[in-house]
Amino acid sequence: MNKLRRLVVHSPLGINVPLGEVAYFSTGKGPSQIRRLDQERVLIVSANIYKRPFNKVMEDINKVLATVKLPEGYRVVFGGESQQMQESFNSLTFALILSIILIYMIMASTFENLWQPFVIMFTLPLSLIGVAWALYLTHTSLNIVSILGIIILGGVVVDNGIVLIDFVNSARKSGMKLEEALIYGSKVRLRPILMTALATVLGLIPLGLGIGEGAKLQQPMAISIMGGMIVATVFTLGVIPAVYLVTQRFLDKIAKRKE
Repeated sequence: MNKLRRLVVHSPLGINVPLGEVAYFSTGKGPSQIRRLDQERVLIVSANIYKRPFNKVMEDINKVLATVKLPEGYRVVFGGESQQMQESFNSLTFALILSIILIYMIMASTFENLWQPFVIMFTLPLSLIGVAWALYLTHTSLNIVSILGIIILGGVVVDNGIVLIDFVNSARKSGMKLEEALIYGSKVRLRPILMTALATVLGLIPLGLGIGEGAKLQQPMAISIMGGMIVATVFTLGVIPAVYLVTQRFLDKIAKRKE
């Protein structure tokens, strides 16, 4: 401290002045390292998770932070695994929405109709019932891999609906009434729909059981697809014809009123 006070400072007037004459010295505490992120000073608190699931740890952290009153100008931002997981979920949400839009566009151009793709895609939200039950029964968490399975499921479950609706449209063009075409189409397409669903589900059983190298990583995806496919198949044979019938009758009434 004495050596610092004796340091000579050259003033603008050409006079050499000891630093102790123009500065006050005191002993205190300060940061040993200053970190900045996006031009803001930050303090990083990190920890590893031990024998506990990530979501449970985040719940406890949020509960503690809710009781802490931060000074003005301070805020808490989660990074690391939490930030990466949030970014991954946002990307998968965008991919899911984009896949639904693309599926609708393809079916609308194929059927040359705007409402029939909605009827076929009606099984998409219903298939989530099977996904939820499959994840619950197998004690599998809803993670990035299982959400990826839901995205894949969106392109798989519509196949059976396309097969059924296309046959019903062909039967109606041949002269069948609406109700007869739906009943006849459901009977004739029952076997191909079941064969397609069983082939998909049975093919995913080894992956769903976690058999093979690296299968554990993709196991939630297989479980999501299997559960959603089973339920979607049942709804394809029961719900789609009913929705098609109600929608077509409603459109026929509107057309008659316009006439």
